[in-house]
Amino acid sequence: MIMMKKKYLITFIVICILAIGTAAISAYWYLQNFAQRTIELNEPEQLFVLKRGTSIANLVKQVEQESLMTDAYLIPYLMKIHPELQGIKSGTYQLSATMTVEQFLQLLVSGKEVQFAIKFVEGKQAKEWLATLKNMPDIELTLTDKSLGEVAKQLSIEGAIEGWLYPDTYHYTPGTTDVAILNRAYQKMKIALQTIWDERDEGLPYQTPYQLLIMASIIEKETGVDDERSKVSSVFVNRLKYKMKLQTDPTVIYGMGEQYKGRLTRKDLQDKENPYNTYVIYGLPPTPIAMPSLASLQAAAHPATTNYLYFVADGQGGHTFTTNYADHDKAVKAYWRLMSSQNN
Repeated sequence: MIMMKKKYLITFIVICILAIGTAAISAYWYLQNFAQRTIELNEPEQLFVLKRGTSIANLVKQVEQESLMTDAYLIPYLMKIHPELQGIKSGTYQLSATMTVEQFLQLLVSGKEVQFAIKFVEGKQAKEWLATLKNMPDIELTLTDKSLGEVAKQLSIEGAIEGWLYPDTYHYTPGTTDVAILNRAYQKMKIALQTIWDERDEGLPYQTPYQLLIMASIIEKETGVDDERSKVSSVFVNRLKYKMKLQTDPTVIYGMGEQYKGRLTRKDLQDKENPYNTYVIYGLPPTPIAMPSLASLQAAAHPATTNYLYFVADGQGGHTFTTNYADHDKAVKAYWRLMSSQNN
């Protein structure tokens, strides 16, 4: 009788162990299946913002509120069998519709926030770059009401900000300040300018790296054709060496600011009150007139070896370069004849 009871007890214990084991295995595989489920998004891609200090319990609530998955209550249990999924980090994350629950948690643990890109275009002015910043997503704007002079001070730039920001594409995470992005552009320009200054040709008519920066900005505004930049540079370098006025329209236009209405007049070219009027002043204007590209910086430092003193648009996207005024006058007349024939 006693033996019979022991047998039943042992059988019962075995059955309980098997039942518990089966339940545990079933729970394990259920969690594994849950981990491989695809999250539920309304769009192919969606942002998920996890605030600093969010607990696992609050993560579950947020996931439920945003309807990212069913059975979100299983997340803590999944983390118990996969401890590597527990160390979630705050941030803004890019979710995709093909992402599994496990990949979602792995992303939160990685801390790899979504990155946005902002492109600063060469030849643009500082005010245009600031306008671009205002229209980008998830940038903390701190410069909205600041003048260009105040922005320069924020970046520790002595003098005008114009020309001091390097044209490039910059990546940033949500919450990055506008100052931080501009500072990266400033630091990159400082390094590029110093490197190019150190490697410049001998005998150039620049006393400082800043003067080279000014020249590069003028080249940038005069041509977008890469193989012309060094020729344009040679014209201005030759003019400076001969103590001729630069006589370049973009500087006049820059100095006019909002007064420029799309066309320069004789009065504009004779305006002695415009400090950027290179038809009146000798030498370089007081500051750069735009953000120069690396190609224009290189052209300013390494002008072509020519005797050119003039250039004018050829009507086909490039320019005609000449060494004397008589030939320049012919090139100007040829340009206007071409323009006239195209308008008829």
